[in-house]
Amino acid sequence: MIPVPSGHPTSRGVVLSVTSTTLFAGLYFYATLLRPLTGIEIFGWRMLLTLPCVTLFLMLTGQWGRVVDVFARVRRNPALILGLMASSALLGVQLWLFLWAPLNGAALQVSLGYFLLPLSMLAVGRWLYGDRLTALQTAAALAAAFGVGHEILRIGMPSWQALLVAIGLPVYFVLRRKLGTDHLGGLWFDMAFTVPVAAWCVLGHGDVARDFAEAPRLLVLIPLLAVISATAFMCYTVSSRLLSFSLFGLLGYVEPVLMLMVSLVLGERVQPDEWLTYVPIWGAVVLLVVDGALHVARTAAGRG
Repeated sequence: MIPVPSGHPTSRGVVLSVTSTTLFAGLYFYATLLRPLTGIEIFGWRMLLTLPCVTLFLMLTGQWGRVVDVFARVRRNPALILGLMASSALLGVQLWLFLWAPLNGAALQVSLGYFLLPLSMLAVGRWLYGDRLTALQTAAALAAAFGVGHEILRIGMPSWQALLVAIGLPVYFVLRRKLGTDHLGGLWFDMAFTVPVAAWCVLGHGDVARDFAEAPRLLVLIPLLAVISATAFMCYTVSSRLLSFSLFGLLGYVEPVLMLMVSLVLGERVQPDEWLTYVPIWGAVVLLVVDGALHVARTAAGRG
């Protein structure tokens, strides 16, 4: 397994979730170091090299059997391949949208989608899986809903880009659970099916030799991009198994908070009419941190 502190599965899931969102937020800044590559090329390299990293990790940790098990299931039930392809497509579209939006004037709408996502995950968790929230988690959800509601009033109703994020990712996670592939073996298949598209993004949208000649640092930075991406994806996948659907969704608010911090480092500023969006969401994250700390304390007391 990915090394995490021992303890209750929920505690380990929270650690992994926060680790993954921290790494994903870091990639938001890391991408600025990869010029002259375009967003499409970065997506291609990221997917092409993440798969070997995940493969190596699974082999070194003795978890390659999860991939073999899925292959065996496909042989017994060939129709499963359609579900695996759908799962991969849902993930690939999200990763493409994340890079496409800033280049096509849709970054604001996609960011709204990520604000809506934890709330839509919460709704699915309550409706489909019967999840129950603690008092602090409920307070966090209400604070986040206030912030998101203000953001909708500020920029208008969600566009197709925002809805693609807010609806598409919950569908992805539900499908993985339905298929029984919500583990690292399933992640391997999600990555594997993106390889042809990723290769087209790299070879069809740039000159690889020229890029490396102009920026030799890419020889180091691109493989490191793959290592960071693979670690983030694996932490994200494992945490989704350890946490309830609703709590996993609510922890998604850690990422936009961290991405905002990265944006401030890069020179952007919070506008006066944005404070009523961000402050309640920051408050929601604080409440989740307090709830997590109390959960760890109760678990430790129970062991004592």
